[in-house]
Amino acid sequence: MFLSTRFVPAGVLCVLVFVGSAGCACEEESVDGPTWYQDVAPIVSEHCSGCHSPGNIAPFSLLTYDDAEAVAGWMAQQVEDGLMPPWGAQDTDECATAGPWQHDPRLTDAEIDTLVEWSANGMPEGDVEDAASVPSPPSTALDSVSATLAPDVSYEATGTTDELICFSLDPEVDSTVWINGFQVNPGNPEVVHHVLLFADPGGLSEAQVGAEGYYPCFGGVGLNSATLVGAWVPGSLPTEYPEDSGLAIEPGDRMVMQVHYHPTGGDHAPDLTTVDVRWVESEPQHYALMSLQGNASSELGGLQPGPGDEGEVEFRIPAEAQGHTETILAELGIGPNMDVRLWAVAPHMHLVGVDMKISVVRESPGPNENSQECLVHVPRWDFDWQRIYQYDLPTDELPRVEAGDTLELRCTYDNTLDNPGLVRALDEEGVSAPQDVYLGEGTLDEMCIGGFGAVVL
Repeated sequence: MFLSTRFVPAGVLCVLVFVGSAGCACEEESVDGPTWYQDVAPIVSEHCSGCHSPGNIAPFSLLTYDDAEAVAGWMAQQVEDGLMPPWGAQDTDECATAGPWQHDPRLTDAEIDTLVEWSANGMPEGDVEDAASVPSPPSTALDSVSATLAPDVSYEATGTTDELICFSLDPEVDSTVWINGFQVNPGNPEVVHHVLLFADPGGLSEAQVGAEGYYPCFGGVGLNSATLVGAWVPGSLPTEYPEDSGLAIEPGDRMVMQVHYHPTGGDHAPDLTTVDVRWVESEPQHYALMSLQGNASSELGGLQPGPGDEGEVEFRIPAEAQGHTETILAELGIGPNMDVRLWAVAPHMHLVGVDMKISVVRESPGPNENSQECLVHVPRWDFDWQRIYQYDLPTDELPRVEAGDTLELRCTYDNTLDNPGLVRALDEEGVSAPQDVYLGEGTLDEMCIGGFGAVVL
């Protein structure tokens, strides 16, 4: 059900080796402004190479001067427009979030200016003998792995059509454990666009698996009881839950790994992606969970009156509607006197969506708290670049939610041919014109749902 197609690089994950051509004995001509070896290479290394390197998901590499020089104008435009590195969450006039995000790959204004100036000046190469050091990539390995979960079969992604495939994994625990971290190991990074990991209470996903050893799962994993554990995208560091917290896994439970495959034509090696999971066997001090809220189809479920309603409140996006909003109110089911903090939030829509904002509306704001606090705003939604956003804050400074508070999900859609996402969906389904869109799990259905990482203090 969650996240999909050209996902975000969260940081540099490849060591760059910059090879210079043999120099001449003459004195180097001085260059005004930024150069590749002195200024640009470190930026590209830190923010771009997690995807733009051989064998990874991006269609071209940016490891060398020749690589970057060939696409310098495009690269400058992309970073200036805020399209690269891909990162949807933004502070806007409607939203000032509680604090910074973990693993935020966005460039600073100064770094953007450097790339733009370098491109405008003709991409000077600079002196390889005086090259600036490039950042060492952080380790992507999870510490203290408890188990590595692997599908029984590999999957071969072919053609050029994106696919979401689910694998049912058995953690093989004989007593309750509490997951507090995981990391995904893509088998074939050229086609693995992103991965979602779910807990499956009771192991119901095993019955979904076909003779091939997996099952297709575009809209969701097909289980109402599934709980989101987290997400991985190319370049991601290991997911770490808040300190001394964990998500319970019981004997008989399974896990579902939803892999988004993004083949680019031609032959690709089969993929066997695995997941390293870490758990503790003693109950942690804090209980962590990932709760999915939203996707209400009626007023009883929290759907609010909207512009597409015909008589009763309904989730309907009329054909040819632009700027259409659906708003859903939901509660986390928090008991009295519980101190619950949100450590992560994950907006989710399909291909008709264009903007999503999630807020908490407080019944009794505390000191220095607003009655309504924006948790995340993605003003330029892209189905292919969705992710889980995790706050980079101490646990006691995370956004607070208590009994009586409401989560407000506002989803905005464009059901016209001006929306490239809709054009893509229509093409995939063989439909020529926009049609009314309803809540559902198919390509031409929509969603308005959020994943909320919560920890009970």
